[in-house]
Amino acid sequence: MEECCSTKPKNKEPHKHDHSEGDGHDHSHDTGDKTTFQLFLPAIISFVLLLIGIALDNYIKTEWFTGWVRLVWYLAAYVPVGLPVLKEAYESIIQGDVFSEFFLMGIATVGAFAIGEYPEGVAVMLFYSVGEVFQGMAVTRAKGNIKALLDQRPDEVTVMEGSQPRTIKAKETKIGDIIQLKPGEKLALDGELITESASFNTAALTGESKPDTKTKGEIVLAGMINMNSIALVKVNTAYEDSKLSKILEMVQNATAQKAPTELFIRKFAKVYTPIVVFLAIGICLLPFFFVDDYIFRDWLYRA
Repeated sequence: MEECCSTKPKNKEPHKHDHSEGDGHDHSHDTGDKTTFQLFLPAIISFVLLLIGIALDNYIKTEWFTGWVRLVWYLAAYVPVGLPVLKEAYESIIQGDVFSEFFLMGIATVGAFAIGEYPEGVAVMLFYSVGEVFQGMAVTRAKGNIKALLDQRPDEVTVMEGSQPRTIKAKETKIGDIIQLKPGEKLALDGELITESASFNTAALTGESKPDTKTKGEIVLAGMINMNSIALVKVNTAYEDSKLSKILEMVQNATAQKAPTELFIRKFAKVYTPIVVFLAIGICLLPFFFVDDYIFRDWLYRA
């Protein structure tokens, strides 16, 4: 059963459940405000208890570590990492997605406990949970990078009306308006430089840390940071059509879209995963009708 646990692909966005006819169960991860230690604490507790249990099983022979004591010990190791997964499995079933990866992990590990393979059940769930934590950390980091990119776009600009500056919303700026850009300010819209020269930090757009000096008549883009003296820029592109707006739109759309390979795997898994589950059930139960020395425990282990 462990083999089928990897058949359900993962999507990577905050732990929400989105069900659509086309792609089945969709789950993702958000580590929130937890520290790295807090994220790994359940796995650490489980790992320590598992190691002690294995040591008591194989290296430190004790009379008391048998029967229900041994079972309770491994259950204590299983709960920190297993309970959240079983909870997800229950929620998935309630929402109509029976064959989720959580359900498969639950079957595999609970089945291991049912046949007395306690360390195996704990280990499988432990490794899965650690992988989930790493995935959640990667998602959070990616979201942080996107948020940083979104922060590159100023919400307000200073527009010159005659000789008087006035602060307005960037979205209200019209083509032809003159923007006053002070040293250290980010440009909110694409435009044409109308001062003699100005130096800009273009790292947000190009990744280049060296300042780029522009002269009168040259095009400057949203996201550039004015480095030195006050600069005047004539807007030549609407706010929503600026290069930075297009970049942000592409990034945001990319996070909401699934790759063709992922879509194919999801469709494949919707058929493949139930087949594997029912084959496993068949391997466990059908030999009863054909095998003389049928032992349920042995066939459950094979399943």
